[in-house]
Amino acid sequence: MSVAPAGASLPTAGLPDAGVVQQAALQAEQERAAQTAEALNLGSGEKLVVRSVLKDRDGTEFVRYDRTFNGLKVLGGDLIVRREKGAISKVTYNRGAKSIAVASVKPRLSEAAAEAKGAKEAGYAPKTNKGDLVIFAADGKPRLAYEVITTGVRADQTPSQLHTYVDAATGAVLAENERVRTGNGNSMYSGQVGIGTSKPGTNFEMKDTSRGGNNTTDLNGGTSGTGTLFTDADDTWGTGSPTNRQTAGVDAHYGSQLTWDYFKNVHGRNGIFNNGVGARSRVHYGNAYVNAFWDGTQMTYGDGAGNAKPLTSIDVAGHEMSHGVTEATADLNYFGDAGGLNEATSDIFGTLVEFSANNTADPGDYLIGEKIDIRGNGTPLRWMDKPSKDGKSYDCWSTSVGGADPHYSSGPLNHWAYLAAEGTGSKVFGGVTHTSTACNGATITGVGRDVVGKVWYRTLSTKLSSGSTYKDAREGAITSAKELYGAGSAQCKGIEAAFNGISVPAGVAKCDGTDPEPPTGTNRLLNPGFESGAVNWTGTSGVVTNSTSKPARTGSWKAWLMGNARTSTENIGQSVAIPATAPSASLSLWLRIDTAETTASTVYDTLKVQIVDGSTTTTLATYSNLNKNTTYTQKTFDVSAFKGKTVTVKFLGAEDVSLQTSFVIDDVSLLAG
Repeated sequence: MSVAPAGASLPTAGLPDAGVVQQAALQAEQERAAQTAEALNLGSGEKLVVRSVLKDRDGTEFVRYDRTFNGLKVLGGDLIVRREKGAISKVTYNRGAKSIAVASVKPRLSEAAAEAKGAKEAGYAPKTNKGDLVIFAADGKPRLAYEVITTGVRADQTPSQLHTYVDAATGAVLAENERVRTGNGNSMYSGQVGIGTSKPGTNFEMKDTSRGGNNTTDLNGGTSGTGTLFTDADDTWGTGSPTNRQTAGVDAHYGSQLTWDYFKNVHGRNGIFNNGVGARSRVHYGNAYVNAFWDGTQMTYGDGAGNAKPLTSIDVAGHEMSHGVTEATADLNYFGDAGGLNEATSDIFGTLVEFSANNTADPGDYLIGEKIDIRGNGTPLRWMDKPSKDGKSYDCWSTSVGGADPHYSSGPLNHWAYLAAEGTGSKVFGGVTHTSTACNGATITGVGRDVVGKVWYRTLSTKLSSGSTYKDAREGAITSAKELYGAGSAQCKGIEAAFNGISVPAGVAKCDGTDPEPPTGTNRLLNPGFESGAVNWTGTSGVVTNSTSKPARTGSWKAWLMGNARTSTENIGQSVAIPATAPSASLSLWLRIDTAETTASTVYDTLKVQIVDGSTTTTLATYSNLNKNTTYTQKTFDVSAFKGKTVTVKFLGAEDVSLQTSFVIDDVSLLAG
C-alpha cells in the first residue's frame, strides 16, 4: 500500500510568529530576573534563569525559573512565579525548598572519581563521560554534587545519555536520570495516511513547513547525528512493507504531526517547546524492532537485534514526543514519584493523541503500545484501566511507589487518568473491553477525556516542578480543575474522586470552598528534616533516628516518638526566633501515626504540638491513637501570635501501660518572613 500526503488539507497557521512571541516573553522575564529574585528574598549567590512563560487569556502569567548558586546549576532549584496584573501572587518552590545554599562549593571528591562512578552506573563503554559540579536539591536538601553525563549505546542498541549525581563529599550516588526516554515501536498500523511534505527543489522532502518544520531523517544505520532528510520524487512514500525504509519514516513523521496537531488544537501549544519550531524524528532502521526515544531535542528510532520489523504506533509516537513537552515544562525527574509522573504524562497524552487521530486502523483505547505485541502474546505494554495487569505496575499510590522503575510507578497516575475520564465499570474502546475498579471501592463517574487532558496539561505546565510527588499532582490537578471549570463543578469533583480512587491522600486543595494558601517565608528551624541526626534538636535521646522500622517522609531520618508499649513520655524541641517584622508565621509538620490499640473511642496515647514561651506552654493540637494514619499528613498552625519572641517548638508524647502508638514526624518548618 502506498502512502500519500494530505496536501492542501494541512493547516497553514503562521506558527513561526508564535516562536518570536515566546522568545520575546522569555527575554523580557530574564531582564527582570534580578528584580524578581530580590522580591523573593532569595539568598546571596542565587540567580534566576527563565525556562518558560505561559500566559492565560486574562493576563495571568506563570513564569518557570531554574536557579544557580555561586554560578553552579541547581538540580531541583526550580520554582514557578504566578503574576496577576504584573504583581507576584504566588510562588511554588520545588519540594518546598526555598533555600538551595550549601556551606561550601569546594568538593572533597575528585572529578575523576565521580566520573568513574558515572561510567560504572552506566554499564556500557562510554563514548563521552564528563562531570561538572552542581547543587543537588532534588529531594529538597541541597548538597554539592557532581553531575556526570555519560553517553553511549546500551547492549540492546538503545542510545543512552545517563546523568548520575554523585555526592561531592561522600562519593555516594544520589540519583540517576536517563535523559533518553525509551519505548518500543513495531510495524506500520495506521494504513494509508496523509503526511505534511514540502518541495523546495526537484524532490519532495519529509519536512512539514505548516507545523514548524517537523522533519524526519534517516540515520542510515547510525545511532547519533542528524541523519539525511527523507526525499522522494513523486510524494508517494513507503509501501507498507517492513523492508521499506520510507515506511519507517512515514510512521515517525505521521506520529509527529498528530502530536503537534493535538497540542496545538487542544492546548494552544506551538510545538514541543512552545516556540513554533518543529521536531526532528530520526530513524535508525536496522535489525529487529525499532525503539522510539526522546533525547532532549528530538525523537529518535533505533533498533535491537533479530528480524527486521518497522516502527511504531500512534500512541507510542505521541508518548515519546510528550516527553519533550514534559521536559520543556515541569522537567520532571526520572526517579522517585516524579519519574512515575513523567512516564504517565507521556502515556496520558500518547493515548489522547491516539483518540484525537481517529484512525480506523489504530482506533483509540487505553492500552499503551497495543499494536507492538512486544511479548509475542498479543498483550500491550501497559493497561491504563488496570496497570497491575503487566505484573509489575501499581494500581494504587503508596509511599513505596516512588522506589519503582518509572514505567511501573506510572501506574497510579495512568489509573487516575482512566478513572477520571471513564469511571469505574466495564466499557469497550477500540474493540477491547476495559474494566476498572477504584482502590477505595468507590463507584466513579468519568468526566471525559477532554477534561482530563486539559486539567493535566494545565497541571504540568503551571503547577508541577522537577521533584513533584503524587501528592503535588493531586493538589495541582484539583487546583487546575477549579481554575478551568469552577469550584464545586462536576469536572473538579470527578478529578478529585479519581485521586481518592488511587489512594492519594487529601491535601489542601478541595473542589468545594476556597483553598487556604500554603504558608510562605523562610524556614527558621535548623535541620528541619532531621537528616543531620539530632543536631539543633534537644529532648529525649534516641527520638531522632534513621531506623528502617518506620519510614521517613523524605531522606532517611525522622523523629519517632513513643511506640514503647509501656508507660512513658518523650519529647523533642528546638528554640527559634520569630521576627517581629514577619507578615505572618506558621508552623508545619508531616505526621504519621500507627498504633496497636484497637479501640475506636478511647484515647490512650497522645502527641502534643506545643509552643513554649518562657514559662507559658501553648498546646496547638493533640493527636492520639484515634488519629491513626499510616501515610504522612501535613499539619499546619498559625503562630503569628508569637512574632517578636524566641520560643521553643516542642513535641511531647505520652504512652499508657501497653499497646504501642508511634508518632513519627518529618520535614518540620516554621515559616516567617
